[in-house]
Amino acid sequence: RAEQPLALESGESLSDVTLAYRTWGRLNDTGDNVVLICHALTGSADADVWWPGLIAEGGALDPSRDFIVCSNVIAGCYGSSGPYTKIDGDHRQRYGLRFPQVSVRDMVAAQRLLLESLGVRRINLVLGPSLGGMQTLEWAATYPEWVQAIAPIGTSARHSAWCIGISEAQRAALAADPNWQQGCYSDDRRPEQGLAAARMMAMVSYRSFDNFEQRFARRMQDDETFSIQSYLRYKGEKLVGRFDAASYFRLTQAMDTHDVGRGRDGTANALRRIQCPALVVSVSSDVLYPPVEQRFIAEHLPHATFRQLDSEHGHDGFLIDTDELATMLKHFRTGGLAQLSSYAV
Repeated sequence: RAEQPLALESGESLSDVTLAYRTWGRLNDTGDNVVLICHALTGSADADVWWPGLIAEGGALDPSRDFIVCSNVIAGCYGSSGPYTKIDGDHRQRYGLRFPQVSVRDMVAAQRLLLESLGVRRINLVLGPSLGGMQTLEWAATYPEWVQAIAPIGTSARHSAWCIGISEAQRAALAADPNWQQGCYSDDRRPEQGLAAARMMAMVSYRSFDNFEQRFARRMQDDETFSIQSYLRYKGEKLVGRFDAASYFRLTQAMDTHDVGRGRDGTANALRRIQCPALVVSVSSDVLYPPVEQRFIAEHLPHATFRQLDSEHGHDGFLIDTDELATMLKHFRTGGLAQLSSYAV
């Protein structure tokens, strides 16, 4: 829990900021053997659960060598300050959309407070997929003296009109739920239908045409239901059981405001100022953040290499084809990290 209020980009501030986090390994005496993992939209501090295979002895992220940290972002609902937090003095109500809007930069500022409290002096590697990749870029742009290397994965330097449109459709589904009530609700009247619908929309953008055709085609689950319908309904219901609708609303808003070049003379110029080595990874079948967006990042970072994860799974490929991704990360850390010239595009 932070001792000082956190000033937000919006001009508001958050008091008593709490971040839920997990660590693996031990911090060394110089406080610089740190790997910071940043999670995606509905992720948590449990990186070993949602990103299996990345954290392993002898692996890409090695607890015998690295002090690995992953925190739940502010505005999340897995223990960090956010819309799911209960309002002081009222044990029935949660903040909901009374919780202020936050940005990706605000998330990074809160993470810095956490790392300082842990005794961290410098970060060896910041990495993350999707929203986590946005945080990764913001770390390098905002606190360059802290960051030795980055690995943004399946992300963009600024949120596209395509992504903003998809996010707005999902927020409209939330707002259409009869239990929404301007985003303020009690635990016994949650907007479950709206959150399930939003998740179903998201899942379509997280996968690919080929993936859905191969897995489902026009097969029927029963006499009235296509298999793909059953799958999407299951995914919607599963998220309802573990996530908060107002957190979903606020986090998608934060992603929509993402632009590493905001206030920094444009996106390209902001990327050019990032001097640390970077591994930029795309997923070949990603329709949400297509490879052209990662190529843009790699082309403008001075010391970057671009790698493509060949996957039929769409945007979620970084969660599924983790063996190949781990190999890329391990090679980056053991081979090219020490020589900036080998990472010129």
